[in-house]
Amino acid sequence: QVQLVESGGGLVQAGGSLRLSCAAPGSIFSIYTMGWYRQAPGKQRDLVAAITSGGRTNYADSVKGRFTISRDNAKNTVYLQMNSLKPEDTAVYYCNRADPVSWRPVYNYWGQGTQVTVSS
Repeated sequence: QVQLVESGGGLVQAGGSLRLSCAAPGSIFSIYTMGWYRQAPGKQRDLVAAITSGGRTNYADSVKGRFTISRDNAKNTVYLQMNSLKPEDTAVYYCNRADPVSWRPVYNYWGQGTQVTVSS
């Protein structure tokens, strides 16, 4: 089982920025498509952004132009730079390996996630 460790969340005012990190130590990370997902209270977990091994990206419409996903294969880490944050971005953010066609999560388990709270 690949360990997924998310970090970087916090409390920020609307309009602010955060950078999330997801480390997948010990995995053959570089060949995987990786995705960030989020789950707000009472809602389902949805894709936020994903990046293939070749750098192709996919974003939810709600975050296009504000969020940027990137990866450092040497560090087995994927990042999510979040700018111009809005209260509706408040959620627990998770990473997972993603299917490069459907963008659905591949692993049926999740890390602990990282809480992002945006105040108005």
